[in-house]
Parts: sequence; structure tokens; C-alpha cells
Amino acid sequence: MTEPGGERAAPAHLVVGFIAKAHGTRGELFVAPLTDHPDAVFAPGQSLLLGDEKGALAGDAPSLVVDSVRPFKRGLLVAFENVAGRDGADALARRYVLVPSEAVPAAAEDEVFYHELLGMRVETVAGEVAGTVREVFETEPHHLLEVVNDEGHKRLVPFAARLVRSIDREGRRIIIDPPEGLLDL
Repeated sequence: MTEPGGERAAPAHLVVGFIAKAHGTRGELFVAPLTDHPDAVFAPGQSLLLGDEKGALAGDAPSLVVDSVRPFKRGLLVAFENVAGRDGADALARRYVLVPSEAVPAAAEDEVFYHELLGMRVETVAGEVAGTVREVFETEPHHLLEVVNDEGHKRLVPFAARLVRSIDREGRRIIIDPPEGLLDL
């Protein structure tokens, strides 16, 4: 969603987890956390919102209150209040859980939330406009910014300290110092 002037509007809700499948017969769900702070988000008593299979908040999205949580393999086993048995858990499988954006603490001075990067203009230290951030991919060893220019050409730019010189939140731009040839790919 964009606001007048072409700026991207801040999302009302942020995806914090993916409910992969039911686990066992008591209503537990295997959840893949999609947050850097899973202990805070999936703590007993926390209220989350149920999204659809694409991560959008459904109009009639029920609130899910975490009853219990425990680590399991590469994720969490979460039991929600009012979700009983395998059938109740199966009804929530393959959906996302979200939190209101205002419930997320502000990023520290040296941190940035990836949703903030979407729509930011990417410029080189020499002033060349590379394009606008359309997507952030979490890869190793560095995450990648998908940058699209006015002609629709896509580039993948490493989101690495050696390239990113500054992030101007208010000006909605990222200044990079790319190695020779990176923007020619």
C-alpha cells in the first residue's frame, strides 16, 4: 500500500509466525517463528491474531491467546486457549499469526525492521539511484534486498555492513557503496 507522494504506508499488522501443522491430539500446533523475539511474542498470555494462508489478516480474524509453549526441533509447539483437540488445531494449520504494529517495540538506533526497508530508494554514495527495495530475502551469509529500477530491472543487493553506508528512515533511502559491477548485473 502506498500513501500520497509514493511512500509506502506502514503495515497495520506484522507476521510473527507460521502455523505449519497440528501436533499430537491435544490441540498443540507446530509454529515456525518469524520474529527475532519469539520468547516475547509466544509467551503464555500473549494475544495474537490469526491470518490467512498468505499472511493477510482476515476480516473475522479471531484472537489467539497463547496458553503454553515449548521448543520443538526448529520451531515451537504452541497451545492456544479455546483450541481443543486435533480437529481444532487442524483448522488453524497452514496459516500465519500476526501482531498489531503498535505492539512491536521501536527498533533501537542501530536496528531496522525489514518491513521499514520496503519502498525505500537505494542510492550509491556517488548519488546514482539504483532503484527501490521491493523485497528482503533472508539468506546466508547476508540477507538480500531486491531492488527494482524505473525500467523494472531487478537487482539483488547484499544487505551487508560493508555495502550499506547509511539508512535514512525519514528520507526513506538507503545509501550503499557497491563494488564495481554489482549494479550492472
